[in-house]
Amino acid sequence: MKLTATEAKNRFGQVLEQAQKGPVVIEKAGRRHSVVLSAEQFDQLREAQRDRSAETSGADFYKRYKGWVDEQNRLVEKYGVFGSEWRDW
Repeated sequence: MKLTATEAKNRFGQVLEQAQKGPVVIEKAGRRHSVVLSAEQFDQLREAQRDRSAETSGADFYKRYKGWVDEQNRLVEKYGVFGSEWRDW
């Protein structure tokens, strides 16, 4: 369902009811501005986001790019960090 911001303001109760069935898109100045979701849909999105961020943890990054990370570490050990002579620390 799509509504303008004025329609959403005037029919807020109906917007809340409609959000229980599916997302309600609110447009402002002819552009998509906000989306109203049910609490259940919002919780599902947050859970999916948590699952994705757990999948992309540092350990997962290392597993995926082990060869590249190891090569970068080897180069740092061999040559040091570029520009370190100009750093104060």
